[in-house]
Amino acid sequence: MTAKSINVIDRVFLAGESRESMMHVGALMQFSPQRPAPENFLRELMDEVKASLDVKVPWNLKLRYPFFLNHPLQCWIEDEHFDVEYHVRRSALPHPGDEKELGILVSRLHSHHIDQHRPPWEVHFIEGLENDRFAIYFKVHHSLVDGYTGIKLLTHTMSKSVDELDTPLFYLQEPFKRPPREDGMPARQETPSLDGLFAVLQEQLHASRDAGHAFMNVVRSFKARDDLLIAPMQAPKSIINQAISRNRRFATQIMSIERLKKVASQYHGTLNDVVLAVCASALRQLMLEQNALPDEPLVAMLPVNIRPKDDIGGGNAIGTILASLGTHLADPVERIRHIIASTTHAKEQLSTLSRAAIVQFSAMLMSPMLLSQVPGLPGKVRPAFNVVISNVPGPTMPLYFRGYKMDSYFPLSIPMHGYGLNITVMSYLDTLNFGFIGCRDSIPHLQRLAVYSLEALEDLEQRAAST
Repeated sequence: MTAKSINVIDRVFLAGESRESMMHVGALMQFSPQRPAPENFLRELMDEVKASLDVKVPWNLKLRYPFFLNHPLQCWIEDEHFDVEYHVRRSALPHPGDEKELGILVSRLHSHHIDQHRPPWEVHFIEGLENDRFAIYFKVHHSLVDGYTGIKLLTHTMSKSVDELDTPLFYLQEPFKRPPREDGMPARQETPSLDGLFAVLQEQLHASRDAGHAFMNVVRSFKARDDLLIAPMQAPKSIINQAISRNRRFATQIMSIERLKKVASQYHGTLNDVVLAVCASALRQLMLEQNALPDEPLVAMLPVNIRPKDDIGGGNAIGTILASLGTHLADPVERIRHIIASTTHAKEQLSTLSRAAIVQFSAMLMSPMLLSQVPGLPGKVRPAFNVVISNVPGPTMPLYFRGYKMDSYFPLSIPMHGYGLNITVMSYLDTLNFGFIGCRDSIPHLQRLAVYSLEALEDLEQRAAST
């Protein structure tokens, strides 16, 4: 039985799994027919699923020790009794289903644990959407694949042509197959030499030194009361940083990339700076309505992909930075300028570090998160940050599945104790697709965040036009 090791970051996601803090991520895709829709399309698709047997890595991998997720010898092993009908399911909305009903169903599906005794992923084909449309909801434990890899895998199973009707289902494809060597032979893992091991050790020691220096820069900035280079636990307590339940609520928003880039250019920032600004404005408005806006600015944790361009994916390879959201500032223009200054400081520091040093520095920034996982402490201690806001690059060309065009692609991520809201944004074609996922019981009126974020973009556009 083949075993696959688990790296340090993957183990963090296994360690974080609890009844309320579930470490799976997901995606919601909606599709519309480009020709007269087959009446039994999803039924025939499920018949095909039942007949599919040759499941590829990583979709056939399960944990060796599912009862003890933190087992020191934990690893991935192949599931010799893989049951495809458990992992791929068919659901339906009352006809004709609308966006609200779809959101309610996906919220419920995302509120349930993944069975760790099986390969930790599920796919739900959802029929009943109006105008003969259907949706696919996919979820996978973050220890098996990260968001970057998940996007690649799902994109890989789509086609670029509406006329391609026989695309294999994603779990029948081999996404992590490495390209052949220049001599035409298959790639193989080389056994490291003693000199090679020494070089790796030396690299890690240098990375530890550089990461330590970077962390001390953050500490010195905090002591100097500089609110642009953010330290862990500098974030204020807030209503979104409490203990959570297992119940989730999901909301979506779509914005034009052209509009966002135009605003970014007008304020001399990046597209991601504008994403942070509209999220910050939405959070500020929601908290003002609840009389719960902290005097100090909210802090966002921003995951950073640190893979090389030719990386095939698998596991987790992410760094992090912390940035002020400027929610203490009432003027949206001052707020976005504050955000731009904060992200610039953080990115400048990260740019001086090697990939190994970024991983270690990020671990230092994130280590206070463990306090919020101790029973009784969420909401009592300052959080390491207030909210995660991720921006994941997605497909830039139209994608199709068996003759249906993918209309939208919304990401879902991970709320956890002390961090009850997660905002993930993914690009598709000329739009950014926002996925707001939060604790249903501790964050009131989460759907308003989606509405307020679009209003915030319109406000920035109007202010830029008037100057």
